Amino acid sequence: MLSKDDVDTRVDGEGNISSEVVRDLSPSRLPPRDDRLFPRTWRVWDWHRDQYPVALMFNIGAFILPAVYNTLSKLWVANIDSSFVVTTDVYTYIGVVAEVLNEGLPRAAWVVIGDKASRSLTQRLGLAHTLILFQSVLGLIMSIGFVAGARTFAEGFVPIEVREQSLTYVRISAFSALSSAVETAVSAATRALDKPDVPFVISTAKFAINIVLDMLIISTFHIGSHTPTINMQAGIQLACNMVAAFVGLFYFLSTTSLKMHPRWKYRNSVTEETESPAKTRPSIKALLVLMRPGLMMFAESAVRNALYLWLITTIVALGSTYATAWGIFNAIRWGLVMVPVLALDATASAFVSHRWGTWRREIGVDTLRPAGVTLRKLFHITKPAFISLALAIAVEVPLAIFLTFWGARPFARYLSGSDEVADVTAYMWRTIDWCYIFFAVSTQMATVLLATRPKWYLYQSLASNLLYVLPWAIVCQVKDLEGNAWTYHSLVFGGSLVFSFVDILIVDGLWAWTLLKGKATLEVFREG
Repeated sequence: MLSKDDVDTRVDGEGNISSEVVRDLSPSRLPPRDDRLFPRTWRVWDWHRDQYPVALMFNIGAFILPAVYNTLSKLWVANIDSSFVVTTDVYTYIGVVAEVLNEGLPRAAWVVIGDKASRSLTQRLGLAHTLILFQSVLGLIMSIGFVAGARTFAEGFVPIEVREQSLTYVRISAFSALSSAVETAVSAATRALDKPDVPFVISTAKFAINIVLDMLIISTFHIGSHTPTINMQAGIQLACNMVAAFVGLFYFLSTTSLKMHPRWKYRNSVTEETESPAKTRPSIKALLVLMRPGLMMFAESAVRNALYLWLITTIVALGSTYATAWGIFNAIRWGLVMVPVLALDATASAFVSHRWGTWRREIGVDTLRPAGVTLRKLFHITKPAFISLALAIAVEVPLAIFLTFWGARPFARYLSGSDEVADVTAYMWRTIDWCYIFFAVSTQMATVLLATRPKWYLYQSLASNLLYVLPWAIVCQVKDLEGNAWTYHSLVFGGSLVFSFVDILIVDGLWAWTLLKGKATLEVFREG
C-alpha cells in the first residue's frame, strides 16, 4: 500500500496530471533486508548470512578452530620435547611480521568492499579479487625473504639454548606468510561481502586436516615406528594452512565469483545500479581505491608490530624459562581471550560499514561536508559496535576470573612440564588479567573508526603507540631486567591496553562530535 509520500504528482503546462512512484530513502524507509541486524523470527529459514547472529556464529567458528589447534600443537610439541615449546612461538612471530601486510589492504575491505549501498556487487567483487591477488604476491615475496634470513630471524626470536636446532623449523614456517596472506585477504573480502561462511570453511578445513595428520604422524599414538620431531609438526601445519587457504579461495570463487562472471573477462552487461559495463577481474584502478585507506592501516600496523617485536627481543634474551612462560601466556590470551573479541570485532565491522555506506548514499557520496547528523542516526550507524561491546563484556569478565583462579597455572604446567614456568605464567596472567576487559571494550569501540574513517583509526593507534608503548619499550631496552622483568613488561603490555581504552574513548567522542556538529570532512568516494 503506497502512501502519499511514495507518489510524486506533477502537472504539466497543458494541465495534465501525472504521477510517478518514487523511492523514499529516509531512515524509516530504507530497504528492510539491508538494515535489519536480526531475523524477523527465530525460524531457521528466516536466518541469513547478512544478519548479525548468523554472521557472529560463523565468525566464532572461524576464529575458535585455529585457536584450538594452536593450543593442541603446543601439546604435541610438549610431548616430543617440552624444551622446544618456545620454538613454536617462531610461527607466531612470523605471523606478527606478516600481519603488517595482512592488516594493510585487508582492513580497508570494511570501508570499501563493505559499502554495499553505493557499490554494485560486481564492483565489490572486482575489489575483492584485486585484494586477494595483490596480497598473495606480497605473501610470496615475504616468505622468500624469511627463508633467506632464517638465521638472523632465529637470533632475534629463539632463545640461544635451542636456536641452532630451530633453524629448520624457522625455514619451514617461513611460508606461513604466504598462506596467511591468502587466508587473510579471502577472509576480509568475504566478510565485507556478507559471506562469513568462507572464513569458516577455511578454518574447518585447516582444523580437520591438521588434527588428522597430527594424530597419524606426531601424536603419542602415531602410526609407524618413527620418532616425531617439531619439524614434522611445522611441515604438517604449513601444508594444512596452504591447502585450507586455497580451499577457501576455491569455495569463494566457485560459489560467488564464477556465478557472476563465468569466463573471467569483462562483463558486458548493464548493472541495475550503475548502468555501465561492470567488471570483476583484478585491476590497477581497484588497487588504487583500496590503497588509499590501506596505506593508513599499513602504517598503523607497522608501527604497532615493530614496537611489539622490539619488546619480544628483550623477552627472548631473558632465557628459555621466561620466554616459554611468555609463549604460554600468549597461547592463553590468543587462544582463549581473543577469540570472542576478534569474532565480535569482525561482525561489528561488517555491519557498521554497511550502515555507514547507506548513510553516505543518503546524503550523496559526493557530499564531503555533511550537515549535522542526528544523535538517533549516529546511534543507528554504531549500534552493531555497541551490541558487540555488551557481548564482549559478558564473555570476557567470567573468562578472566576463571583463568585467574583455576585455569592459567594448570594449563602452563601441562604444556611446559615445569613448575617454575607454570608459576611465572600464572603470575603474568594474574597481574594484567583485568586489562583485557579494557581491551575487549576498546576493540569494539575501534570498529566504529575502522569501518567509517580509517584515518581516525590511524590517529588513535599512533597516539597510543608513540605516547605510551614507545617510551616504555625504550625503558625495557636500557634497564637491566634480570629479576624484575615482568614489572616492566606488565606496564608495557597491560598498561597499553588501559591507555588505548582511554585513547579510543576520546577519539570516538571527537568522531561523534564532528558528525553531530557538521564539522566532519569526509573522504572522497572512489568507485574503482
